[in-house]
Amino acid sequence: MIEIMREKWEGTMTDRERFNRQMHYQPVDRCFNMEFGYWAENYKVWPMFRENGITNEGEANRFFSFDTLATIGGNVWMSPAFEEKIIEERENSYIMQNADGLLAEAAKDHSSIPHYMQSSVVTPEDWEKVKRERFRIDDPARIIDIEALKKQHPDDRDYPLGVWCGSMIGKIRDMLTVEGLAYACADYPEMVEDMVETCCQLVEHALDQLLPHFHFDFASGWEDICCNNGPLVSLGFFRDVVMPRYKRIHKKLAAAGIDLWYTDCDGDVRPILPYLLEGGINCLFPFEVNGCAHPGELLDKYEGQLRIMGGVNKMKLIAGKEETKAYLESLIPYVEKGGYIPFCDHRCPPDVAEETYLYYLDLKKELFGMK
Repeated sequence: MIEIMREKWEGTMTDRERFNRQMHYQPVDRCFNMEFGYWAENYKVWPMFRENGITNEGEANRFFSFDTLATIGGNVWMSPAFEEKIIEERENSYIMQNADGLLAEAAKDHSSIPHYMQSSVVTPEDWEKVKRERFRIDDPARIIDIEALKKQHPDDRDYPLGVWCGSMIGKIRDMLTVEGLAYACADYPEMVEDMVETCCQLVEHALDQLLPHFHFDFASGWEDICCNNGPLVSLGFFRDVVMPRYKRIHKKLAAAGIDLWYTDCDGDVRPILPYLLEGGINCLFPFEVNGCAHPGELLDKYEGQLRIMGGVNKMKLIAGKEETKAYLESLIPYVEKGGYIPFCDHRCPPDVAEETYLYYLDLKKELFGMK
């Protein structure tokens, strides 16, 4: 049984009503209250987590009584995945094979992005083999148990429910590595486009099963195809190869009455944002400020078109209470206008002091627990 550290913010709407109204620029009782989780180290470093047995994001969400948001989806990536296994143990790291078939060196004692060493896919022949063995659209594992999901998420639920739309290029980047994707786009562009097309077909297959049976409040996805210097693929590739697949997915979403679609993409998304919007993705998540901009910059530029979830600069939380307060105050007009839900602009790192984080949560309630 999880002890509760913070009571749920009071309100007169359900979480579902509040989320839908806020993301459509309509008046709400108060701001939707959520966060995007924590580094693994936080569960060991912060006494409030350690002493209360909080070990994961779901438990932390209950601990802080955040509003509820859920997503369901199908099996839209590699199936079966590669076996995850340790190949070699070194003094401070492991050489391992991950679920995408990559050999990588990972640190033993802290969370960090692994150093990727070798991909299972380099040539079109490699891709044909992996596609045949792990990307079959008729794989029985891709059949969704609709009745089980309907029992978990009935139509009269009081929280927003999203449908998962996967990734058109981000997971391909994971499988090939950043360097491998760059070479593949130059050497084997038809192979890369076939990968994108395969991802699109798998998402469409899942949507065809799910959309007739649920009244979804939003769609979600994941790309991570930008760094702090911009996209990891050319704008022409994104426009000509990725965006048309977004349009196909968006057509299905729109026919099902879904008009909010967010994707998780770190880094500077500004160069690809026009293509995201044209493709149907109209919400950014979790919107890393240091790699991009203050969320108000894009909300002003694309007023009425764009929504943002996230965008609270974690570096301000690391800096302490004074900078945290000044930053949150800069977000007030955007929360009040709608189309924006503030939370830490990625998983909160252990560099943020526990005392500062609790101050931040309380200040959010003071500033945004409106009416």
